[in-house]
Amino acid sequence: MENAQLIALSRQLALQKQMEVVANNVANINTTGFKAEMLLHEEFLMPVARDQDFPTADQELSFTQDWATVHDLAPGSIVQTGNPLDVALSGDGFLVVDTPDGERWTRAGALQLSADGTLVDLDGNPVMGDGGPISFDAGDTNISIDSSGAVSTSAGAKGRLRIVEFANPQELMRVGSNLFAGGTPEAATSTRVAQGAIEKSNVNGVTQIAEMIRVQRSYESVTNILQRQDDIRREAINTLGSLSA
Repeated sequence: MENAQLIALSRQLALQKQMEVVANNVANINTTGFKAEMLLHEEFLMPVARDQDFPTADQELSFTQDWATVHDLAPGSIVQTGNPLDVALSGDGFLVVDTPDGERWTRAGALQLSADGTLVDLDGNPVMGDGGPISFDAGDTNISIDSSGAVSTSAGAKGRLRIVEFANPQELMRVGSNLFAGGTPEAATSTRVAQGAIEKSNVNGVTQIAEMIRVQRSYESVTNILQRQDDIRREAINTLGSLSA
């Protein structure tokens, strides 16, 4: 009975983690540039030890283990905003922003100007160009960002958005809702920029709600199994107690 309870508990813990991932996806369904996540499970067999003195072979017990969280990097829908500072990326690239904890990568292209004219994201992090942060003067008009990320105004060129790509984007670690850290950034070669648009979250609300319901029902099913195990244990103790008496 202990084995059955431990196996069921491992499944409950995995389902709890999966519910956290799904809930986070749903919470960010309207977050610009957000990428959904998926939880991968694997079978963990026990015991891993062997002893030749045992009269029979060890019984393998199959536990559930949450193995990894995977980013769904499929593109979100592109929405036109008409804001000349907004950019949407077509391809696998990421914008680079400078945060207090170092450079981070993002697909959130809803940009704005700080009080001193620096191009920043909605959290106030400077958006990096090839030569550092991109800044504008008070008299700059007709802001233009071409498909390569080159930024110019009525006063001339202002720089080029630094866009990076990754050989294995699954190495990235999520920071907050729409920033990523880690990986080995390389200069983008296949990413294009669209001005006056943003990339929406790639979360499918219907799919995530259905997944949330499925996980909840699975959790309840495992809870019922544990309850039945407790009932069997209680019944066994009462029966053995009455026999001893």
